Amino acid sequence: MRKQLSRVAGKIAQCRIDFGDRSVGRTPWSARDASSRRCVKNQSAATTEEPTRGSAADEGVRPAICAIAGKRENSAALGNLAGRPERPPAARIGCHTTAAVLAAVFAMAAAAQPGQLAPVQPNTSMQDSNLKPALPGALAGVGIDQKLDHQVPLNLKFTDESGATVPLSSFFHSGKPVIIAPVYFRCPMLCTQILNGLESSLKVVSFNPGQDFEIVAVSFDPKDTFDIAAAKKKTYLKRYGRANTANGWHFLCGDEANIKALTDAIGFHYKYDPATDQFAHASGIMLLTPQGRLSRYFYGVEYSSRDIRLGLVEASHNKIGSPVDQLLLFCYHYDPSTGKYGALAINMVRAAGAGFVLIGGAVLLIALKREKRSDFVRHGL
Repeated sequence: MRKQLSRVAGKIAQCRIDFGDRSVGRTPWSARDASSRRCVKNQSAATTEEPTRGSAADEGVRPAICAIAGKRENSAALGNLAGRPERPPAARIGCHTTAAVLAAVFAMAAAAQPGQLAPVQPNTSMQDSNLKPALPGALAGVGIDQKLDHQVPLNLKFTDESGATVPLSSFFHSGKPVIIAPVYFRCPMLCTQILNGLESSLKVVSFNPGQDFEIVAVSFDPKDTFDIAAAKKKTYLKRYGRANTANGWHFLCGDEANIKALTDAIGFHYKYDPATDQFAHASGIMLLTPQGRLSRYFYGVEYSSRDIRLGLVEASHNKIGSPVDQLLLFCYHYDPSTGKYGALAINMVRAAGAGFVLIGGAVLLIALKREKRSDFVRHGL
């Protein structure tokens, strides 16, 4: 079918050359008849050569097209003999263009394969966006669950860096928030990074451990001992380098029962790997109110000093901090999903509007006073 339609398009072009490029008025009748007969004869010969490649309808297309062309040419000649004007060349060009377009359409139709669907495009997505990445078996169940405003049991007992057994309640005092850092002292890398990040951020904060808040690093490894805890405290006191703050740093260890009760209360989940004698765990610290309620969670190993300061102010119920901190808390809000403080646009707009009103009012008041003073001077009062 494709070859037959292509042959039709070629014959249309041949017919156009035979009778379309010469002036109709100057072509003798005998030449036109001979041209038409030649076109019909050529088409009949073409269909006779390949009788098996086309249908009966296809064989009748070619002579019909040439016959129609011959009739159109004869009509144009009669019109010239009767004194009517010859069709302008532009009209003939338009007819030739239409024939060429039809031939192109037939060729495109022949190129199409009926009954075949377009090929299915392969899916380039590497992973379904609705699926969450699966964790390795060693990390299954490891993470941090937020339990904001949850009460931590303060009757749990631990061993401090001096070897004394102390209740957890001994680190919670009126007006002093508490930072809890769940780590284990034998950890080769991650826990050290957590304590380093905490110490670095607290260097920038003007609040003093022991005076304004407490730091409690609790080991969740029952194998840790108080002498390891004492060595850790000595290391970080030296790094921190702020005088009179040793009573605000506490490094605790304990038995498995008390450790499990505390970590469950704060939502900290870890997993022990006996093959490596290490723990798989997440990284983060928690801020608690003086009453022992969870107030804020900060994730990772580096903590913004601004977030730490604002978290301590909020956890203390505004018992510590300055009016500047209150203004910052008006413009910044804690986002539990990210564990960070973010700017509240509406509150910032309100604060900016209030500042503009105050400044504008002050300028207007000064201008009115100057104008009144100039009136007094002008009138000699």
